[in-house]
Amino acid sequence: MSSVSARRNLLEILLPVTPPPVGLGLLLAAVLIVAETLVLFAIDGSSPGGARGALYLVGVLVVASVWGRVPGIATAAVSTVAFNYFHVAPTGRLSLTPEGDLQELAAFMVTALLVSGLADLARSRTVEALRREAESDLAAELARLALSSEDLRSALEVTAQRLARWFDLPRASIDLDDTAGDDRDVALPLCDGPTCLGTLRIPADTPAAVLERIRDRLVPPLAAVLRTARDRQTIISSLRASQQESASLLAEQAALRRVATLVACGTAPAEVFAAVAAELHRLFAGFSTALIRYETDGTVTSVAGLDESGSARLPVANAPIDGDNVSSAILRTGNASRIDSYETATGPIAEYMRRMGIRSGVGVPVLVEGSIWGVALVMSSKADPIPADAEERLRAFTELIATAIANADSRAQLVASRARVVTAADEARRRIERDLHDGAQQRIVSLALELRMAAESVPAEQSAVRQLLSHSVQGLTEVHEGLRDLARGIHPVQLSQGGICPVLRTLARRSTVPVELDLHIGRSLPERVEVAVYFVVSEALTNAAKHSQASVVHVTVETDTSAIRLSVHDDGTGGADVSEGTGLMGLRDRVEALGGRLNIVSPPGQGTTLTAEIPIDDVDMADLVPPGAERRRKSV
Repeated sequence: MSSVSARRNLLEILLPVTPPPVGLGLLLAAVLIVAETLVLFAIDGSSPGGARGALYLVGVLVVASVWGRVPGIATAAVSTVAFNYFHVAPTGRLSLTPEGDLQELAAFMVTALLVSGLADLARSRTVEALRREAESDLAAELARLALSSEDLRSALEVTAQRLARWFDLPRASIDLDDTAGDDRDVALPLCDGPTCLGTLRIPADTPAAVLERIRDRLVPPLAAVLRTARDRQTIISSLRASQQESASLLAEQAALRRVATLVACGTAPAEVFAAVAAELHRLFAGFSTALIRYETDGTVTSVAGLDESGSARLPVANAPIDGDNVSSAILRTGNASRIDSYETATGPIAEYMRRMGIRSGVGVPVLVEGSIWGVALVMSSKADPIPADAEERLRAFTELIATAIANADSRAQLVASRARVVTAADEARRRIERDLHDGAQQRIVSLALELRMAAESVPAEQSAVRQLLSHSVQGLTEVHEGLRDLARGIHPVQLSQGGICPVLRTLARRSTVPVELDLHIGRSLPERVEVAVYFVVSEALTNAAKHSQASVVHVTVETDTSAIRLSVHDDGTGGADVSEGTGLMGLRDRVEALGGRLNIVSPPGQGTTLTAEIPIDDVDMADLVPPGAERRRKSV
């Protein structure tokens, strides 16, 4: 805009739209005539008169081009008189001749008329060009303002102010509506074909020429700017919606990935439920989320949930499934359900929701093996509706919840199956040990006593017979001891007599490899835990003696309030492989059947370390089955 202003200022100086006062022009003409006359006095008198007279054309041209034809003609007449009076012989006396002076006067006047006409034409053309250039720059500036602003209405307000300043209007406004004019303003519609995009309003007393220029020169580009701005806003809105959709999809996929990771790792259902509620709360920001489970007695229980602020919601337990609400509708139909107002809902659950300030809710059923296990809920206490796509987004999470429940059910069944196998094996060991003790061992003891009595009754002269009987008694005693050791290996009877510590010390004494014991057992242990510890240490010592070529074995056992932890480490050759034998695999099954973990690290040449952690809370195996795993469900 600065270059246009500079050219406009220069033009106003050379060819002003409104000529300066006539008196100033006449004064300038007089000054020029005097100066031209004095200059001619300095010129050689031998110069031709016509050539000398042409000097007076300078003043005529200047005055005619600036003040127009009348001052120019007057300047031409005075210049002719001055030339004749001062420079045409006889000098000092006015003697106008038709052949000379009058012809010069006519030439000066024609020149004044032509120059003034050409000046007026040049002035109007130049001014028009500059105005159009300025209007184009103004339109470009208005377009830049409108298209570079995020708020179109604010940009149009600034645009209208710029337009008003340019045309010296007291005010102007651009509305994005089709408004009519009134006594105060003229309304110029800004249209794109038959569609009205807005209205330019300017004062009703605007000069007709200015109004015409605005209508012809600025209304079309303003309409184009509005059309472009509208298209830009549409594109920006579409891009933002696409970005929000992509961000929402990425967040949803990340949340699903995190929950799926928990499910794949076999995380406990309670942790999965809490994670799902948290992820749902993250995706549905500002809403409450919850997971509820249908119970067999016709009630529901909240297994996880967060309120709108992200705080843990108090669990709902044993709420009857009565009335018309999301939970009852899902149980009845097996499909997703939405309630836009809990004011019209009925039943204890609806009453609870109203007390909590919930106004609307959306729920999707959680299906496990074709049956309804529970519901994933999104609830709101605001007047705004829950997003329309909430049901679809919830379904992906309910599938993971169902997978987590099914996995937990399978894992619980596997744990229970292992526990049954281990328990059956232990019972079989006890029975074999009892049968050996009550049967074969007792019979051997009886036979040994009878043979000893028979040996004592043999006469002294039959020493060979007595020696044979004594040898038989010794053999039966060795067989008895072997059976006793076998029975102890099948099932450690000492556990029921002195606990795990004496048994571990006995194993250490009987080991062919030196054993260093570090025992920190400060409480009594369940029998099944002691049996597992016994067999883990026994198998580890046996393997160290047979395969490791170790010089020493370190055995550490310690307990806390919830678990017993043991470690068996030898300095042997290492390289133990669980898959190559049934002993270590059986130990892992036994430990995992009790809900524990067993790990074996055996790098070649660096010895073998066996670690195990077993819960010692005396709970029944049935408690390992997750809530709802054996639950009666309504078929869909």
